[in-house]
Amino acid sequence: MAKTSQIVRASRPQKFKVRESNRCQVCGRPRAFLRRFRMCRICFRELSLRGEIPGVVKASW
Repeated sequence: MAKTSQIVRASRPQKFKVRESNRCQVCGRPRAFLRRFRMCRICFRELSLRGEIPGVVKASW
């Protein structure tokens, strides 16, 4: 879980576009970020296994 101060700082509009960083919308984690879902791999896995992300199904072949 990220510090609250870091999450707030990242959510504010930056002075320059390059300073913006991707953070998970759920937990605030900056690494292993999936752009399409706007969350980290850990939160993505938990929510998808619970069936809370529409259109995502577990692969089987």
